Amino acid sequence: MSRLRRMSPRRSYDQYCSAARALDLVGDRWTLLIVRELLAGARRYTELHADLPGVSTDVLASRLKDMERDGLASRHRLPPPRAAYVYELTERGRELLPVLQALGRWGQAELGERRPTDAVRAHWFALPLLRALEGEGLVEVHLEEGVFHLYAGAEEDPVYREGPAIVEPDARLVLDVETSAAVARGELSMPDAVRAGRIEVTGDGTLAKALREV
Repeated sequence: MSRLRRMSPRRSYDQYCSAARALDLVGDRWTLLIVRELLAGARRYTELHADLPGVSTDVLASRLKDMERDGLASRHRLPPPRAAYVYELTERGRELLPVLQALGRWGQAELGERRPTDAVRAHWFALPLLRALEGEGLVEVHLEEGVFHLYAGAEEDPVYREGPAIVEPDARLVLDVETSAAVARGELSMPDAVRAGRIEVTGDGTLAKALREV
């Protein structure tokens, strides 16, 4: 019997409602945050565990198996020399991007100030910055906590990646977590942050020029 077929049956609300059906698949704790991480492209189990502080190894493994079974993610082995197993979103899983964007927008009012116990990763600001950016282009973002790049206004897969862009970005942004959080909370627009000197913008692309000219 295959690994997937040995899994326990999926729990269901048993309601003939599209919202209930959707929650059957993504309503469990951690599932949507795993989707957030996999929007960065294929990732190893250890990488996922490192960027989901608070999740146990058993729960993470269980959620990933559920996502495989439900057609949201797939697992495959990379060719040598890496020869590691990675997880990535299927097309069905990638369709959850607007769901996460809408959820993030709705949750802006709940973000508040960072608590002493709150973990933070630089790339967690990728989706809020995508919502805030107007225009299209490759954007490299530098925070003290790390560097990532994202694809603004484009139907790209992945949506963002950790680390510097491998080609010259259209715009390079340097900012701090406080500014990123203010943008994520909807308290500060990108143009206002640039005008206030809270975001440094460099680059020769159309997006960089537009941000500097606001």
